[in-house]
Amino acid sequence: MNHPHLPSLLGVFAHPDDESLLAGGVLAQHHAAGARTAVVTATWTTNTHRIPELADALNILGAGGPRLLGYADARNPASAPGGAVRLVDAPLDEAVGRLVAHIRELQPDIVVGHDALGQLTGHPDHRRAHQITLLAVEAAGLPHLYPEAGEPWQPTALYAATHPESGVGRLGPLLQSVGRPAPARRTCRHSDLARHRPKRMRPRPGSRRPSDHPARPPSSTAARLSSEAGTAPVRRANSLRRAARADRRTGSMSGPAGPAAAAARIQGHPGTDARTPR
Repeated sequence: MNHPHLPSLLGVFAHPDDESLLAGGVLAQHHAAGARTAVVTATWTTNTHRIPELADALNILGAGGPRLLGYADARNPASAPGGAVRLVDAPLDEAVGRLVAHIRELQPDIVVGHDALGQLTGHPDHRRAHQITLLAVEAAGLPHLYPEAGEPWQPTALYAATHPESGVGRLGPLLQSVGRPAPARRTCRHSDLARHRPKRMRPRPGSRRPSDHPARPPSSTAARLSSEAGTAPVRRANSLRRAARADRRTGSMSGPAGPAAAAARIQGHPGTDARTPR
């Protein structure tokens, strides 16, 4: 029985088994306490052997049945015998829209997914799922985006499942024992999900005051999101910047289907010539 006072939880992960490895304890504990839980899996399709395994795992965790975005694993063609596009090759705007539909249907209070580095392995599907989740959580609350996906719904929190550095050291020998390279210690300069505030910096002598600088165009991501969504513009702008930077690092997207298109949709513009936040 669902507990009306507990926040509902949605996990968004790249592959079957990621939900168990990265958030199984959280999902099971949340379900045991009476909260609604669900999981969306980005890769592997319904006619593959891993979906029954996923269904069994979700049943044990109390997270309902499989919910699939329907893309192929970047490293396993058997994940989509019907020839579905790989998650890393899918148009970003399309993938975000598919996830927005699940968010609006389930109306979770909390979303948990991959971190920006793709956990210990740095799997490209993990990194791509992180980018899609960031954008979908933002877009789900904006009524002018993906109107066909249902009524707007804004989750109140987004968390990234990650590993502590202590875990990297302990898992290194285990991975090497099965022929896998030990993961390198990789860090971010800041938390991907922190709410950042602009730093107030004292201008250098002779430099122009902020008011002397040319104004940003009206289509500025921060201004647009602030005026239309009425929410914290810095957090939303940073989400788009992080997704765009990750795209440039992985080199997995370019052209109209890349981050500029998704940024244009989130800014409310139908075209693909919007600036990608830097």
